[in-house]
Amino acid sequence: MSTIREASKPRLDDAARAGWLYYVAGNTQDQIAAKLGVSRQSAQRLVSLAVSEGLVKVRIDHPIANCLTLADRLRQRFALDFVEVVPSDPASASTTLGIAEAAAAEIEKRLSAPEPIVMAMGTGRTLKAAIERLPSMDCPHQKVVSLTGNIAPDGSAAFYNVVFTMADKVKSRSFPMPLPVIASSPEERELLHGQELIRATLDLAAQAAVTFVGIGDLGPDAPLYQDGFISKDELAALRKAGAVAEIVGWAFDSEGRLIDGITNDRVASAPIPSRETSLVIALAMGERKLPGIAAAVGARLVNGLVTDERTAAALLAM
Repeated sequence: MSTIREASKPRLDDAARAGWLYYVAGNTQDQIAAKLGVSRQSAQRLVSLAVSEGLVKVRIDHPIANCLTLADRLRQRFALDFVEVVPSDPASASTTLGIAEAAAAEIEKRLSAPEPIVMAMGTGRTLKAAIERLPSMDCPHQKVVSLTGNIAPDGSAAFYNVVFTMADKVKSRSFPMPLPVIASSPEERELLHGQELIRATLDLAAQAAVTFVGIGDLGPDAPLYQDGFISKDELAALRKAGAVAEIVGWAFDSEGRLIDGITNDRVASAPIPSRETSLVIALAMGERKLPGIAAAVGARLVNGLVTDERTAAALLAM
């Protein structure tokens, strides 16, 4: 039986890809046919095969060969401890499609473990999309701590801070960081970090067994700028200093080195947990994020990655 299944593996790969395009990416059968270069009838049969073979549940339950190969190459090239590569939708410009679902599955698995852990969470659009895909859970034995402040420049709750959403969904013990994302001065940051409540949260973040973060690009439409956390002049200064991306507000250059001064001396976020003691998984895909992903994995700012086929191939080609 296993021999028969192995012989049909390429067709199962195509069926899994067709199932992903249909059930996750929301493509029509005509669109799937165009993207896979097959007839509409063949596309329909592949989607049906994905269902009949049990490849389709809530997520695609089949390791697509190319994704596995890319993941293995990334793991070896960058000495990563965790890699997951999801299929790419050739026509999609989304920076969350597929990786949000994969990250949600990994977060769910970690929270479902019987042993208590500390899970640290960054912020951003991709991570928020992942949290929105989590099922309702009851995890009172788990601790989830935010790495970033939850206060926007206008005093409102930061929209992409995910700890409060998680608290509602998974019923874990949640530890927000009651701080602005970026302080008004280095002195204010030191004063805030000196508070007993904040020190305790920073200490807890440093104990995280697993950490999930996004990677924000620092191009002209950088999320930090778009969301009002830094000014246009500050963004220009960061770019002039060589910054290519940021993780929980910490800006770094193409070699993964933190930028001196500018905004980094005012970032109120906790330091990224130690990659020696914590699995730090970045969720990122897309051309705009490629320089930041390359710098982060190359300098081991993170030791885990969830990305898509297209980004993985581009990363290996750099």
